Amino acid sequence: MDLGIHYATFTHPQWQTTLADRIAATAKVADEGGIALFTVMDHYFQMEMAGGPAEPMLEGYTTLGYVAALTERIDLGLFVTGVTYRHPGLLAKVVTTLDVLSHGRAWLGIGAAWYDREHAGLGVPFPPMAERFERLEETLRICRQMWSDDDGPFEGEHYRLAETICVPPAVRGRVPVVIGGSGERKTLRLVAHYGDACNLFTGEGPDGVAHKLDVLRRHCDDAGRDYDEIRKTILWFGDPVAEPDRFAREMEQYAALGVTLTSMMPPTDDPEGWAVDLVEQALPRVREL
Repeated sequence: MDLGIHYATFTHPQWQTTLADRIAATAKVADEGGIALFTVMDHYFQMEMAGGPAEPMLEGYTTLGYVAALTERIDLGLFVTGVTYRHPGLLAKVVTTLDVLSHGRAWLGIGAAWYDREHAGLGVPFPPMAERFERLEETLRICRQMWSDDDGPFEGEHYRLAETICVPPAVRGRVPVVIGGSGERKTLRLVAHYGDACNLFTGEGPDGVAHKLDVLRRHCDDAGRDYDEIRKTILWFGDPVAEPDRFAREMEQYAALGVTLTSMMPPTDDPEGWAVDLVEQALPRVREL
């Protein structure tokens, strides 16, 4: 089992003057300590459940570029890129740039987007859900084409590109695609067709994740896709430092389901100190799972 840090809030004491330093320090601890993945959110406004637009929020890919320059080993991504925030051709270029400059450490985490307030606030179109999923599928197809030898046009219902050129290319030829969300009819079907990995929430515990993975397996069967090719990742809601026994018990259950990476959010005003404890206390307990 690998561990990831999902840096979901920038609201810490004296954030107005220490925000960048805290991110840098936390990312360096994670990088040097063996954490596998560092992610931030793709939002313009902080979520209302976490304080809303009055709280600080950084643009995601700019933040990852900053972290890439400070680290050497840790993978980097957004959980998750909202499909409505960037034109798909530009998104593929942005993610590829992150991959090139980080020497092949980028992930493309992507989903259908949901936060209508920030779209309205900054004047970004927010189509109905059905259309957002249509745009998500076209975006996945465009990214796949831009990471291939096909530099020709793309003609979709929502997007038309005259030339799908992407130079320099991704270090590994393409960037791994992680599709976030648990929707059984649309999201998990897209994972089966386009994803290198899924990212599931653990709000319903191991039984809930097991159910979602069963649904994914059925979609893979329908698509002729090898279910075992898809990496299973989760966002775990808890504190492995404060709840070590629960953490160890549940990680064993998730590992038995095939989950190989668990991300979690720093729950304190000291994300750097928490990351140190995560590396020293929690990581050794899951490395053999």
